[in-house]
Amino acid sequence: MSESPLPTGTVHLVGAGPGDPDLLTLRATRLIMTARIIVHDGLVDPAILAMARPGTRMISVAKQRARHTMPQDAINALLVAEARAGNDVVRLKGGDPFVFGRGGEEAEACRAAGIAVDVVPGVSAALGAAAAAQIPLTHRASASIVSFVAGQCKGLTDQDWAGLAGKGRTLVIYMGVATAEVIADKLMADGLAPDVPVAVIENATRPTMRVLRGPLAGLAALVGRNRVKSPALIVIGEVAAEPETELRALAREITA
Repeated sequence: MSESPLPTGTVHLVGAGPGDPDLLTLRATRLIMTARIIVHDGLVDPAILAMARPGTRMISVAKQRARHTMPQDAINALLVAEARAGNDVVRLKGGDPFVFGRGGEEAEACRAAGIAVDVVPGVSAALGAAAAAQIPLTHRASASIVSFVAGQCKGLTDQDWAGLAGKGRTLVIYMGVATAEVIADKLMADGLAPDVPVAVIENATRPTMRVLRGPLAGLAALVGRNRVKSPALIVIGEVAAEPETELRALAREITA
């Protein structure tokens, strides 16, 4: 008598949030702590990976600019192969799996192969970083629209960003550190004022977090001077201005 085939496993696409383990959802925490296989990105904080039980098989598929440990097609194939072998897989992604995380592509690949997919949302990098920096992405006095864009992709200069930033709007740019100069030139060429406030948030929610501020025209210099490294987000708009303080308000009254 032939052996019964192994039941296929489930692929759990899990958002690891912006970095701080305390920002994981309860469901994500449970999956990480009980997982036998975790396939993780490079932006997942080591403290989160350390939550896995001893013996968990950890597979890194970290991506860096112009150099991928594993191409996306290979990652898709890995998830499918492990599930077909009867394994439940926790696919751990920084932020939210469906916000610039290629979670949609991985879910499509699994469904096409007949593999069950479970999506566990996470605190997106943009929301987590802004909250940690106390930058309100919307504010009744200055912004009622928020846009998220990727600053590192093919054909960046040819994309139409008209209307994404300006009065009453906040623009959040993922993966924009390496292309900061191109981004600033592009926005100013589209009519955005050079003095629009910009905030760069590096290592959001982590002990090494930095929040750097300046005008749009000085974005590239700000990033270069401070040697900003990924993970980092760029927030552009009035909400990114330096917080008001009593001292600053008094100085403005004196000089008015």
